[in-house]
Amino acid sequence: MLKQTQKQLAVCSWSLKPDSPQTLIARLREIPITRVQLALNPLYYDPVWRDAPFILRDAGIKVVSGMIENGEENYSSPAAIRATGGLAPTLPFMNLFSRVTRYKIMMEQLGITDVSFHAGATPAVGDQWHEIIAYRLESLAKYFSFSEKNLLLETGQDPADTLSDFLDEVASPNTYVNFDPGNMLLYNMGDPIAALKKLLPRIAQVHIKDAVASGDPDVWGVEHPAGEGDVDWPAFFDILSNADYTGNLVIERECGENPVEDIRRAINYLSRFLE
Repeated sequence: MLKQTQKQLAVCSWSLKPDSPQTLIARLREIPITRVQLALNPLYYDPVWRDAPFILRDAGIKVVSGMIENGEENYSSPAAIRATGGLAPTLPFMNLFSRVTRYKIMMEQLGITDVSFHAGATPAVGDQWHEIIAYRLESLAKYFSFSEKNLLLETGQDPADTLSDFLDEVASPNTYVNFDPGNMLLYNMGDPIAALKKLLPRIAQVHIKDAVASGDPDVWGVEHPAGEGDVDWPAFFDILSNADYTGNLVIERECGENPVEDIRRAINYLSRFLE
């Protein structure tokens, strides 16, 4: 049994809503924490972020992984994100695929091997889109594999069994899971602890996020800082420790008016589970 440690903690850059690398650095220092999962799309589109790998390095900020998205996601409702998220919409997927070379260059500059993203909801076996989505995921994973980079699928839009079966089908050796217990509740996709047990052999990174489920798959749950929702964190960390998990524990906070304070509260709560 290997207990989780404070050294595994990081923060999602997008949780801090920075408008520049300098703002990100300032907000990380407020927490304070020096490890971050970095959204890569701003580095592609916004000149302000172009030198972020070097600015963050010089400030002593360690980037632990990246995050990419198709750029067209609509989170106004669960139905909207099922239609617009991940690999399903054709033009956004093609645009995402066209950026892979640039993403890999960014990852080399940042010194990271893992990048996470939402692949979207998996169509049922027999649905005409099922094989299309599988092919798109295989293609994306293959292009990252050429540079020995790993693709981490965020949990949430599928039950754990569905995601596990889909990954068995795709069988891309560089495709893993970014497990987010809060997303399981926000999307009303089942008990996070049962999902963690199911997906544990595939998990390469964990997001620390809490929520309360709505009980209706067509209505969002409500996000909360870690320790203030329905995730059973003692059981969660027991499972990780018993599995000798050594990956990142990345705090994500996508709602709330004061994310810095919410992340501080989360770290204070999590300290009881971490050496």
